[in-house]
Amino acid sequence: MLKTGFDNNAYLEKQSENIIKRLNKFGSKLYLEFGGKLFDDYHASRVLTGFEPDSKIKMLEKLKDEAEIVIAINAGDIEKNKVRGDLGITYDMDVLRLIDAFRGYGLYVSSVVITRFEGQANAISYKHKLEQLGLKVYLHYPIAGYPSNLSLIISDEGYGRNEYIETTRRIVVVTAPGPGSGKMATCLSQLYHENLRGVKAGYAKFETFPIWNLPLKHPVNLAYEAATVDLNDVNMIDPFHLEAYGKMAVNYNRDVEVFPVLNAIFQRIYGESPYKSPTDMGVNMIASCITDDEAVSQAAKDEIIRRYYNTCCQVRKGNADAEQVSKLELIMEQARILPSDRAVAVAAMHRADETSGPAAAIQLADGTIICGKTSELLGATSAMILNALKHLAGIPDNVDLISPIIIEPICKLKTENLGNSNPRLHSDEVLIALSICALTDLNARKAKEQLRNLAGCEAHTSVIISQVDMGVLRKLGVNLTCEPVYQTKKLYHGN
Repeated sequence: MLKTGFDNNAYLEKQSENIIKRLNKFGSKLYLEFGGKLFDDYHASRVLTGFEPDSKIKMLEKLKDEAEIVIAINAGDIEKNKVRGDLGITYDMDVLRLIDAFRGYGLYVSSVVITRFEGQANAISYKHKLEQLGLKVYLHYPIAGYPSNLSLIISDEGYGRNEYIETTRRIVVVTAPGPGSGKMATCLSQLYHENLRGVKAGYAKFETFPIWNLPLKHPVNLAYEAATVDLNDVNMIDPFHLEAYGKMAVNYNRDVEVFPVLNAIFQRIYGESPYKSPTDMGVNMIASCITDDEAVSQAAKDEIIRRYYNTCCQVRKGNADAEQVSKLELIMEQARILPSDRAVAVAAMHRADETSGPAAAIQLADGTIICGKTSELLGATSAMILNALKHLAGIPDNVDLISPIIIEPICKLKTENLGNSNPRLHSDEVLIALSICALTDLNARKAKEQLRNLAGCEAHTSVIISQVDMGVLRKLGVNLTCEPVYQTKKLYHGN
């Protein structure tokens, strides 16, 4: 069982105080870039054991009377239907999810900005869709030579070409469904436009990772690099901070590259910049709330291995390039870890070798590893879930939670009436059948009650499983990885 290594209550208090301090530093308006995920920040909760996934939104909720939210989304991500790996939904759909979630907390979402817009057809359709839903939508454009061509960037043909986002509140939170969405560029563009209108506005950054006051190669910082290999993000020592203060601080390449732009904008607005380094822009208090460095280091190493397996699968599916895998292998070497350090992966492959078929393994909170194999009626993932529930409920292995009398008609329905070639039950079908059995069978009821105890468990399968099974494990809170191979040689791998 993972040890808690992070004090979430202390984090909420310290981070809130630091943000308020930064707000008071500026005048009539502050653009606050929120990096990472405001909702469901499962990367942070997996790496910083004890961190609550919705910690950021709880802090923002305290400012809801004077804050509004602008959501940025990259036109390129809309065009290629980029998917959030943790939720399995596209970025454009996640914007709608975020808006609903913000409104659920009583927060005001004023608009959406589509960044790096170059006339993409899907982005145009998406803009019309949002407007039909009653949302204000603005367009920002790519700038040639960004971020080095300062004379063009800070001009009517650079930021000046972007549409000015109309805001009404003192605090403007700029967030996005994922990294690379253009949050910082949106903030800087707004500073330019506010200056033209005679408004004194400031900028600050609320970024969780990398953690500026942990070592460059600390596993937590390496895990962030592993999470962003598709963006070519690289952690580095902040050269501006080192020059200004003579102290080491960790930042990442995109912030370091864009800092001269931010400095130049501030100098043109105020005559001087309030920041001497990109690290100064942040308000990160994470490091001061880590209570067990060994625990978070181990959790971060586990996350790097998960990222490795997941990226290998994305390469196999044609959604990523092999260079990303090479980068992750380098990160693993720096962290001194191997894919074989993932115990459930070893167990799943051992079970697959024993049965000469697809297999799955899950590691429960007490460290016990439970396996599942493919049979005539059940897929390996379904079998693994049922076996794990039996173990947790103290039910003997030889007891059937779902009678074959119930499973067989469902299998026939799938093949004879619904046209499926695979008769085996997916995990969602198994859980529905289990729920029906629980109405009359005590063992099934006891097993069903254990579903909540699968959250946070680790699982691995010897093949890439269906989207249905992936979705069920995700909803149960299981951290899944797969071997980057398909069960069959078919070109179409449906559900």
